[in-house]
Amino acid sequence: MPDKRIMRSIPATFQTREDGGNLIIEGYFAVFNSRYEIGAGLSEVILPGAFRNTVAQDDIRALINHDTTLVIGRNKAGTLTLKEDERGLFGTIVVNPNDTDAMNCHARVERGDVTQCSIGFDIVREETEFFEDGSIQWQIREVKLWEVSVCTFPAYEETEIEARKAEAETIKKRAADAWRAKMTKRLKGETDGAEGINAP
Repeated sequence: MPDKRIMRSIPATFQTREDGGNLIIEGYFAVFNSRYEIGAGLSEVILPGAFRNTVAQDDIRALINHDTTLVIGRNKAGTLTLKEDERGLFGTIVVNPNDTDAMNCHARVERGDVTQCSIGFDIVREETEFFEDGSIQWQIREVKLWEVSVCTFPAYEETEIEARKAEAETIKKRAADAWRAKMTKRLKGETDGAEGINAP
């Protein structure tokens, strides 16, 4: 597993149920086309299809609070099932009755004390959209998913926000440079065919 995987906190609604005597925790770990704020003027949206390859190919764990010692499900073991539907990434965790941590997690979700989640992943493919007001949105098209977590206080890690801010500043500088180059050519009566670049 990489040292710096990306964590994203997602508003979620979990529920518990019984299935053939098994205790189940299930809900959406990510919702498509929903804008997630990650900082001032910075946002992300996960697009349909982003999880299609990873849920079919990769070894993914369900954790409590991103703690790798608190594994409560794993897709390769059949105790975590993940699937994409038209809404997002839906997950089902089969709770181990012999695991005190898993049973405690189930009880907290059942009472409504814990209702949030977070996912840990690498971005495989994304697009960046730069708006006239200076805000930036990343449209995530494909990820490699490492884990899904049921969380008490899901939060972004500050290093991730700072990395995105640095990326945003680079994008803004490139847009400003492109706009200046375009205006310079226009003043000289030249054209470069690069129409459509908005002023920063």
